[in-house]
Amino acid sequence: MKHYEVEILDAKTREKLCFLDKVEPHATIAEIKNLFTKTHPQWYPAHQSLCLDPKGKSLKDEDVLQKLPVGTTATLYFRDLGAQISWVTVFLTEYAGPLFIYLLFYFRVPFIYSHKYDFTSSRHTVVHLACICHSFHYIKRLLETLFVHRFSHGTMPLRNIFKNCTYYWGFAAWMAYYINHPLYTPPTYGAQQVKLALAIFVICQLGNFSIHMALRDLRPAGSKTRKIPYPSKNPFTWLFLLVSCPNYTYEVGSWIGFAIMTQCLPVALFSLVGFTQVTIWAKGKHRSYLKEFQDYPPLRMPIIPFLL
Repeated sequence: MKHYEVEILDAKTREKLCFLDKVEPHATIAEIKNLFTKTHPQWYPAHQSLCLDPKGKSLKDEDVLQKLPVGTTATLYFRDLGAQISWVTVFLTEYAGPLFIYLLFYFRVPFIYSHKYDFTSSRHTVVHLACICHSFHYIKRLLETLFVHRFSHGTMPLRNIFKNCTYYWGFAAWMAYYINHPLYTPPTYGAQQVKLALAIFVICQLGNFSIHMALRDLRPAGSKTRKIPYPSKNPFTWLFLLVSCPNYTYEVGSWIGFAIMTQCLPVALFSLVGFTQVTIWAKGKHRSYLKEFQDYPPLRMPIIPFLL
């Protein structure tokens, strides 16, 4: 069995950082990262990005050395991904913040509104309903993070948590300020508008959860297996017939329902920004499905049936 020699160069300076002799042909990138860490302990595996080209795409941890387009002496380029943090920690932080912040405004704690409104309750039913829906959404997200989601990547750059929390926490405060404001006025069409919006919200929340469960079942625990998701007997999963990422479709639908319910401009803007972001993610995932699976269903669109 022939062995490989692997040299690892700095992607920016082309300086040789490490030379590995007699590497097994079936060694994975993850194993090479571990060998690299032994000579450079400051760069633990999650810190590392190894590429075939200095400006190329990062190789996957499960990629096998002998299956890469390299000779018996392989040159890999290293990029430092910086300090890392687990996806679970990021999600818990992102979602706990909005839950807590919204409740501060709902209970009208001191120094938010005029002191005469401290710890008073809104007289509008829709305000209480909105708080229940908002809290339910983020409690659901927290529980899904702990018990449902299986992450293909264990960590993400630490800097991302500040950007993500600014987005989620900031919008939560902006929405909560106006919805729980003492001068808040209910929706134009009253109870009918609220009931319609509540129905949209509940249906989309159930749909989102159903898709998350379906995606979870595709990947056994501890595995990075990727399969084409298909509808099951659960009617909420039938959206897989038309879109690649129905979890995003339902997510956007939930916030549209919440915006209709509260008739609040910050909620509408949050929905629009969120839709823009998840559309980018959905298009990327759709492209990867098409690239990876030759028999991928041709009727599917990334996020909106027949349109987008």
